[in-house]
Amino acid sequence: MVGGVTLPTPLPTPRPTPRLADIAAQARVSEATASRVLNGKAGVAAGTRQRVLAALDVLGYERPVRLKRRSAGLVGLVIPELTNPIFPAFAQILEQSLAGHGYTPVLCTQTPGGATEDELVEQLEERGVTGIVFLSGLHADTSADPSRYTRLTSRGVPYVLINGYNDRIDAPFVSPDDGAAARMAVRHLAALGHVRIGLAVGPARYVPSRRKAEGFAAALEESFGLSRGQAERRIRHTLFSVEGGHAAAAALLDDGCTGIVCGSDLMALGVVRAARQRGLDVPADLSVVGFDDSQLIAFTDPPLTTVRQPVQAMVTAAVGALIEEIQGNPVRGPVRSPVGSPASHPVRNPVQRTEFVFQPELVVRGSTGPARLP
Repeated sequence: MVGGVTLPTPLPTPRPTPRLADIAAQARVSEATASRVLNGKAGVAAGTRQRVLAALDVLGYERPVRLKRRSAGLVGLVIPELTNPIFPAFAQILEQSLAGHGYTPVLCTQTPGGATEDELVEQLEERGVTGIVFLSGLHADTSADPSRYTRLTSRGVPYVLINGYNDRIDAPFVSPDDGAAARMAVRHLAALGHVRIGLAVGPARYVPSRRKAEGFAAALEESFGLSRGQAERRIRHTLFSVEGGHAAAAALLDDGCTGIVCGSDLMALGVVRAARQRGLDVPADLSVVGFDDSQLIAFTDPPLTTVRQPVQAMVTAAVGALIEEIQGNPVRGPVRSPVGSPASHPVRNPVQRTEFVFQPELVVRGSTGPARLP
């Protein structure tokens, strides 16, 4: 009302009509293919269909009613937290992959003082989820009781476990080859002339930490002939955080290390910070290698050399395994050793379930360089 006069309520602005050429260009498909998707026609690959739908979303167009399909069910995503950028990266691709298969993802994150993993699972079960994906959860902690997963199986809830292996859990696992990651980082530093190389990694009770430590020790023996005991004196177990990396760096620098391999990119950033506080230059005085390669790591100062987790491939395997579980087709695989297995080969554990292990990739940037001559 203005000056006693009631003004008519403005009508909502209608969304623009989708232009086929724009949608096809955004999705990188032909106009004919885009047309088939928009008209709900068969004969289009699932990945292509997903790109066209994503193009509609990106361009701000509303999806036609005929394309609004019914959800195949809810799938819970249980992840530790969102402060480490690798976890949002996993979550985003998991959500995209599940949506592409018709499932609705429900993201559950843990925060200090907040809901525990068990409480989140209970809430998901109350919502009637079709399945659950666990990322770096209690399954990776050797001190945790694995019977919580046995109980979940007994209640008929399918699930898949990423980044962590436990031979007492009857479920599919998906992991990067942590041992290979540590070995390729050590070999890279050794090729640059570094002799005193240290490892900053997470608590020893976590499977990924143990596997990285084993790979690191094997690489020091291979490159420098060090015994297992000598190699272990170059390992510092700490928190998977910037602060943890900073603390580990202090001890390793005191030990004379000129190259440090880290269990995460956040730890590597802590190592860089510790070096600079001592007046050291990275990489002139100290070379640092991270692990994960989340999206913004290439833009740090200096850009971080790191070992990249194959997130897309791991997610594809995890979602595929979960769907098989949901459909009543448990995933099995050939017998192999769980530690140090090559890329994407399934591994059978003692309870006859599969671990898919994927080969990581060394990405060389500006945080590593030749060792300074004495």
